[in-house]
Amino acid sequence: MTRHPGVFVTVDGPSAVGKSTTVGELGRLLRERGIAVHTTTEPTTSDLGQFTRANANRIHGRALACLVAANRYEHIDNELHTWLKAGDTVICDRYLASSLVLQQLDGVPEPFIRAVNADILLPDLAVILTARPKAIAKRLAERGKRHRFHDDPAGPTREVELYTEAAQTLRTMGIQPLLIDSTEATPMDVAARIADAIPPPAGSVENRICPNDRPVNR
Repeated sequence: MTRHPGVFVTVDGPSAVGKSTTVGELGRLLRERGIAVHTTTEPTTSDLGQFTRANANRIHGRALACLVAANRYEHIDNELHTWLKAGDTVICDRYLASSLVLQQLDGVPEPFIRAVNADILLPDLAVILTARPKAIAKRLAERGKRHRFHDDPAGPTREVELYTEAAQTLRTMGIQPLLIDSTEATPMDVAARIADAIPPPAGSVENRICPNDRPVNR
């Protein structure tokens, strides 16, 4: 796990499960609780991030996986470390779990994806939103296709399956993901569940208490 004054939270999941809305709602909720929050996204708004986003339908496979990973390392160095060292709770819309899914949909083997992401910053809380495939397909139809992965009618089912596998991969890396089904839940409900699951900062009093430190009844 990471060791810094802030807390790093990532939110991943299939298209149309409400990630961006949830991240916005979560940021609002945490600020109401008096917590300093920085929200961000991947690909980022840097030149490299914008290039990656603009060309994701044209660049495929390992080349795209490397671009995404390069932007992630840039993101870590230029943004994530800065805000986490300042003690903020950083919430990132899409991170490692999205790579494990979207790059596999693009034909890239998981070992390659893990290799190019071997030295990234690991989240303190990795949230994976999911929903029933039929609900995802309906939402996609209502909002319209946004990238080439939406061309496959079986895409929603396959994404849900791969995110379940990604959750298991995260567990092997020492990360216990929080899986939330957003099919019937509102973004406010989902945000509240995430907020309650966010661990305290590494240097907080809560993290320094161990069982032997607890008061003894006399």
